[in-house]
Amino acid sequence: MYSKTLTILAATLCLAACHPAETGIRRSTPYRQGMDESILARIDSTVNASIADGDIPGAVVGVVRNGTLVYEKAFGNKAVYPEVEPMTVETMFDLASVSKCVGTTLSFMQLVEQGQVRLVDPVKYYFPDFQPWTDPETGEQVDIKVQDLLTHSSGLDAYLPNVAAYVQEFGPNSPESLLRYICTRTGRNFRPGTQQLYSCLNFITLQFILEKVTGERLCDYAQLHVFDALGLKHTCYLPLTMENIAPTEVQPDGSVLRGQVHDPIARLVNAGNSGNAGVFSNVEDLAVISAALLNGGSYNGQRVLQPLTVQKMFTVPATNAPEVARALGWDTYYTGPYTSGDIFPLEQLRGHTGYTGTSILLSPDTNTAVIVLAHRVHPVDEGSASRLRSTVASIVAASILR
Repeated sequence: MYSKTLTILAATLCLAACHPAETGIRRSTPYRQGMDESILARIDSTVNASIADGDIPGAVVGVVRNGTLVYEKAFGNKAVYPEVEPMTVETMFDLASVSKCVGTTLSFMQLVEQGQVRLVDPVKYYFPDFQPWTDPETGEQVDIKVQDLLTHSSGLDAYLPNVAAYVQEFGPNSPESLLRYICTRTGRNFRPGTQQLYSCLNFITLQFILEKVTGERLCDYAQLHVFDALGLKHTCYLPLTMENIAPTEVQPDGSVLRGQVHDPIARLVNAGNSGNAGVFSNVEDLAVISAALLNGGSYNGQRVLQPLTVQKMFTVPATNAPEVARALGWDTYYTGPYTSGDIFPLEQLRGHTGYTGTSILLSPDTNTAVIVLAHRVHPVDEGSASRLRSTVASIVAASILR
């Protein structure tokens, strides 16, 4: 009996080795996915023009259609300081605020669907000293809820007023002090749910809630339950090697940020593990994430969210004022029109941009995703990716024939 069990186990292991689980993005041609390749090729001249104008040193662009990568190309240089290095499609980028959706939001929505967190929970449920909004005229107090954080309608200040001053007061790598600061000292600028103010502090607060509920750091939770779960090979917080990472800004001492997150709060206060920024990734892995979300939360047989959870995540809460117009962790056309171009059907578009020059745009209506990875802050913070994102989106939409 024991021998028979070993034989079956060996056969099973052999079968698994010979037929490993599929990972990575599937590839196809534009034609097979109903796209005009000649129109899609216009992306090349658009990106090259942005490089020639000095807006960016280089970029990688990917287009996903019907769960397959139909366009993937590298342009320009990965680095121009201290030495010139050509761009490759494997290059990993500092995603900046795109981390909010692919890292923090996907992780947090898992907690919601597991019943560990509710969108209507007041933040003070997790942190009792978290201060409410107080009406300056009546003294009425209104709790800030989890949903308010995800939709940037909490009223929290957009950012720390001065990161250098904060570090001088509390010291570097001080997330515990940052939590206390957000709970008790950060401004509450309006009644929650009535307006929107894009705030990195919202997503850092979500990070702290996740870490309290799970007992894990956000970077560790996201790695295991999102990135590894989807079979991603080039996506992480706190990368261990700098070899294939696009650098960002040159520092006053002449060094260049490479593999260290560009965002000051994430880098100097949260030591790279931060709800607002910190994920590094490449176009292939972001294509997998995009394909999974456009497929109701799964890809290659690996599920990270349930279909109704994805639907909820992409829905603008009806309880928020019309002026808010944000989905849970994601921009809509009304909050990020500069990424959408002029041709995609607008109502269902969801996406996000990153300060460094990155962006992801999802069109459920056409089962299409557009990924633009650029590092406009290299070697100095003077470039721009806004026009590039929009024009690439328009070209991709125009190429769709069926």
